[in-house]
Amino acid sequence: MSTTPGLAQEVEREVLAAADALVRAFASGDSAAYFACFAPDATFVFHTTPQRLGSRAAYEALWEQWVTEDGFTVVSCASTNPVVQVLGADAAVFAHDVATVLEVGGGREELAERETIVFTRRDEVWMAVHEHLSPVPLVQ
Repeated sequence: MSTTPGLAQEVEREVLAAADALVRAFASGDSAAYFACFAPDATFVFHTTPQRLGSRAAYEALWEQWVTEDGFTVVSCASTNPVVQVLGADAAVFAHDVATVLEVGGGREELAERETIVFTRRDEVWMAVHEHLSPVPLVQ
């Protein structure tokens, strides 16, 4: 699908803003705001879980399990190297590098990962519909 340069720039700005809101909510530990960034039918693929998550509700349940069983807390999260691939007026792929610090099981974990989030515009709001997270390769 082809988009005009002006529309592509507008979509890119809007998607960057949506991604920034998502990352800020995650980094601050505001799970309600974080999950509100995802559509109910969003899917998730994380290198830290054996299964693909088929909905926002499934991810929310897993998050709650991490919190109650593992003492999971987000300490910080920094996004760098953002790139937006515009796929039309209502779809885009956002990719970035993520440096995250977590408290898990009484200890700190520092993660270096790459993340891809697919966004679609629904009722004039950009919603994340798929997230894929992978570790940064040891050899670059």
